[in-house]
Amino acid sequence: MLALGLAVAMATPLAANAADYVIDTQGAHASINFKVSHLGYSFIKGRFNKFEGEFSYDPANVTASSVEVTVDTTSLDSNHAERDKHIRSGDFIDAGKYSEAVFKSTKVVDKGDGKLEIMGDLTLHGETKAITIDADFIGQGKDPWGGERAGFMGTTRLELADFNIPVMGTSSYVDMELHVEGKKK
Repeated sequence: MLALGLAVAMATPLAANAADYVIDTQGAHASINFKVSHLGYSFIKGRFNKFEGEFSYDPANVTASSVEVTVDTTSLDSNHAERDKHIRSGDFIDAGKYSEAVFKSTKVVDKGDGKLEIMGDLTLHGETKAITIDADFIGQGKDPWGGERAGFMGTTRLELADFNIPVMGTSSYVDMELHVEGKKK
């Protein structure tokens, strides 16, 4: 269910002009959110409260960008403690056994007009699968405290069976929405 977080943050510089950023989770300027169908009647939305990551971004050479994010799966929060306990259990994501999900980009494609396709490997529930995050560059510049920041948002759909996670009711997938703001190192 996560990833990505899985995912729109970008790490490990691949080019000399790329700027390196740390995802600003301490300032609550980033989030990894999920949405899953509830019995086919409505949706449950939630988030992962603990994650960290870095990204590298060069607007002049977007393909040299990269991202790595680690999500604490025990921090899953759908605003309902009993449901969260069940989703974290061995019935679904088994956060006790698989306490981390990791996304590492392998390729970034510049789709033009601030749109990116971030391909990478997501390790979740003991399985590693290739996923693609559709991302948008929001902007970058100086902040009021003398630093520099860059922001992105992204979406992806994870098929639960790809990660050997049991289907939750009628839903075979979870939609992820990622918001990332990084502070330049």
